Amino acid sequence: MGEPGGIEQVTNAGVTQVNELIGGASGLGWVAVKAVLLFAVAVIGLRLAERRTIAQLSAFDFTVAVAVGAIIGRGATASDTSFASSAVALVTLLVAHRVVAVLRRHSRAIRLLDHPPRVLVAHGELQGRELARAGLTAADVYALLRANGVGDLGQVGYLLYEPRGTVTVIGTDREPGPLHQDGLSASGYRQAHPS
Repeated sequence: MGEPGGIEQVTNAGVTQVNELIGGASGLGWVAVKAVLLFAVAVIGLRLAERRTIAQLSAFDFTVAVAVGAIIGRGATASDTSFASSAVALVTLLVAHRVVAVLRRHSRAIRLLDHPPRVLVAHGELQGRELARAGLTAADVYALLRANGVGDLGQVGYLLYEPRGTVTVIGTDREPGPLHQDGLSASGYRQAHPS
């Protein structure tokens, strides 16, 4: 038989391990309150923001989304972080996001904030340099083409890789329209019709 204090030591060790796992239960109510309040601030802020915040994400949209999640997570669970400081950080990020969205409406700022479109395929040929700039492989392009119903590279007049990661397929059976021309021009691509 072991010492009489052995059971007490095992019980105390078990309680210590449970406390390490769940923490002090007295603060859990405040964690829940802060989480709900921060969630409400985020929902109100995102509701007041433009729809693009939660649509297709650009680099700065993604950055704000991750930061908002980090602030809500930290603010809700950290005992040394108040609701007020988390809410101020959250609102500051949402205001900064709005300022960047307004700046994007100016052509100079948009060049700094957004990737330009890339011409990945021209006249049925992969554009290796543009693939490298976009960080894509030929297999990536083939998958994008298949997803857009293209069965043969020869069917593609141009494949534009748009700033948000979507693609525009311009078939060889038609001339690029004004909006296509705008995308080709924004990419810096110099059109040359094959002879």
